[in-house]
Amino acid sequence: MEQDTLTSAPTVRLENVERAARTLDGVIYKTLLQHNLGLSEAYGAQVYLKREDLQVVRSYKIRGAYNKMAGLSREQSGRDVVCASAGNHAQGVAYACQLLGLRGHIFMPAQTPAQKVNKVRLFGKDQVEVILTGATFDDTYKAAKDFCDQRGSTFVHPFDDLAIVEGQATVGLEILRDAPGSIDYCFMPIGGGGLASGVSSVFRQLSPHTKLIGVQPLGAPSMQRAMQTGLRQPLEHIESFVDGAAVKCPGELTFELCRELLDEVALVPEGQVCEDLLKMYNEEGIVLEPAGTLSVSALHQYADQIRGKTVVCVLSGSNNDITRMEDIKERAMRHQGRKHYFLVTFNQKPGALRRFVNHVLREDDDIIQFQYIKKNNKEKGPVFIGLEVQRPHDIEGIQLRMAAEGFGYEYLNGKQDFLSLLV
Repeated sequence: MEQDTLTSAPTVRLENVERAARTLDGVIYKTLLQHNLGLSEAYGAQVYLKREDLQVVRSYKIRGAYNKMAGLSREQSGRDVVCASAGNHAQGVAYACQLLGLRGHIFMPAQTPAQKVNKVRLFGKDQVEVILTGATFDDTYKAAKDFCDQRGSTFVHPFDDLAIVEGQATVGLEILRDAPGSIDYCFMPIGGGGLASGVSSVFRQLSPHTKLIGVQPLGAPSMQRAMQTGLRQPLEHIESFVDGAAVKCPGELTFELCRELLDEVALVPEGQVCEDLLKMYNEEGIVLEPAGTLSVSALHQYADQIRGKTVVCVLSGSNNDITRMEDIKERAMRHQGRKHYFLVTFNQKPGALRRFVNHVLREDDDIIQFQYIKKNNKEKGPVFIGLEVQRPHDIEGIQLRMAAEGFGYEYLNGKQDFLSLLV
């Protein structure tokens, strides 16, 4: 349902952010602002990484969760707290429950990997109950809100709350205190917008010349769309791969703040995120989750603008599941143009496969997947074929040769829903 346009953003007061920093003192790590030689040389800039991937719960989410929960009134703190999260916010709330002695009910989607569920239980100990429900985050969120309303509990929103935003804003405070000089660009990921709202609020007050760039995955552009249209409207469909930033609709508060404070929101293809996630691991020894990689992935689009500049990228989290690595590598290679999938029409007679291999493929082309079931009552049948090439442009020759040899085909790259059934 379409939301009304919003007129003016509330102010995130610097004194409240300073108070949040004092509240968080001794609870969180004041994470590194680390100069990165590899990225600096690649882009001809001075690139610094704000390492929230090294935070106590491996993401910045503890900042907002603890700040919100520590500020509950005496009446509110006597109630249970409830949250909905795909992972990182859940861990922040769980840890805050343990530290503050609050009872928490943490709703997570039913398909949440066991690694994330176990981490929530580890941080929350006997203070939290994990409830797995809902096929999507939106289903989970509704179930959590209904549960909260029925019990009269306190809901700890993952982003759309001023105390949450002020807690996340302490990231910006630390960046500016640790920076060796003036910062020209700051890149930060956006899901619901809590981090971007908080960091941008601090920068606009203390470093107003800095270009502030929010970054979203191409398949979940909720904030970018809202800022473009001026309407906070839920997207009908999103790609959930970058799960830490896959939000259908930004918050009301965070939309107001981001619209007023950000210079722009960049969209990054999921395949580019995968490529950079692997590169950061292999070349820098930094383990990131997909959402934690977004700010680095945006640098490709801004290569010309940031040359000679001082740049900060917020690495927002490292809660990645090792079982996802094959999917990450697969998506990265498709993005690089080295893996391609087709439905190819084969004549159902001897020699068809030999002709395809001998006349369509070249020596360094590799068949990585081949599925075919012969149907005796048909002259032709579809074959699912996966190919790996050495150079992206090699696929153009393969397509030309398929056409010349009479092989009809449908190109499947980009049809993620279909490929997910077969790859």
